[in-house]
Order: sequence, then C-alpha cells, then structure tokens
Amino acid sequence: MRALLSALTLALLVASPSGEARVIPDPGQKPAPGNEARQTPLQQAGYSPSVNYQLQCLGCHLTNGEGSPRNDVPMMTGFVGNFLKVKGGREFLIQVPGSSLSALNNQQLADLLNWMLTDDGIASGSAPDGFKPYTGEEVEAYREVMIKDLPGYRLNLIKQIRDLDIDIPENVIP
Repeated sequence: MRALLSALTLALLVASPSGEARVIPDPGQKPAPGNEARQTPLQQAGYSPSVNYQLQCLGCHLTNGEGSPRNDVPMMTGFVGNFLKVKGGREFLIQVPGSSLSALNNQQLADLLNWMLTDDGIASGSAPDGFKPYTGEEVEAYREVMIKDLPGYRLNLIKQIRDLDIDIPENVIP
C-alpha cells in the first residue's frame, strides 16, 4: 500500500499540468512592461566600449580582465598590451574567438580593443609606446582568419614575449 501511494504521489508530481513547461511560445503573450519595443541589435545600439566589454567579454574575462584560469581563460589585466610587441600579436587580439565571433561590428570591436589597451584600461600600461589604435578596416581584414591551434598559437606569442624579457604572470598562461 505504501509503495502504491508513493508511486501515485510521484506520478501526480511529474504529470501535473501546472508543472509542465511550455515548449511552444504563446504567440499571444504580451511582453513584460518596459519591453514592448523590439530590442536594438548590439551592432546598432551605440554602447560605449566599456559597456560592450561588459556585454561581450565579462562573462569569461571577468570585470577587470582577471580571467579564469580554472576555465582556461587567461588574465589580461596589466598584460594584454604585450601581445602588440611581438609578431602576430596584434592580429591575435582580433582573431581570438571571443573577439572575432563577438556580436560587435568591426568598428565596435576596434573601439573595444583600443579602450582595453589604454594605460587606464585593462592593459594598464602594458601596450607599447606609440600604440597605433585599431581601425574598423584593420579588424575587418583580420577577423575572418581563424586560428587553427589557439593554445599553440598563444603559447608561441607568450614565448616571443618572454624572449623580450617581459615577466609573464602565472594567470596569463591558463
């Protein structure tokens, strides 16, 4: 009897109409107040580079670029500008999947990278003297080139940076 009651209770919980998830959206459902207008695509929104960082990069690289070594996401804080000091590093910052596959248009990505590489940005003075800002055209030229071996490519750049006698913090290599 007890087993029958337990089975019946479980069946009622699982099959409860109020507990069923809606698989097909209700076309007549009204949006929540304040969300009546269609959302502006990110490429047209006109957000600042810092807001675009929050929307496109923060999920992996965290608030100030500190990264998440536990998840193989390298730290950028105070270091990312060093990539511009070695052959292939400038292109790399455009071609890493988080950049190249972002929802940002080419000029927005250029603006975001330029913002990150300022002395008071995430690069924190690690960018080379006379840093030449990225342009939307430059981003467009490099963005479509996919890196086939991202970890290997990155380690090669890190080796080149190390060869310049630049200290490599532990969290930069996940």
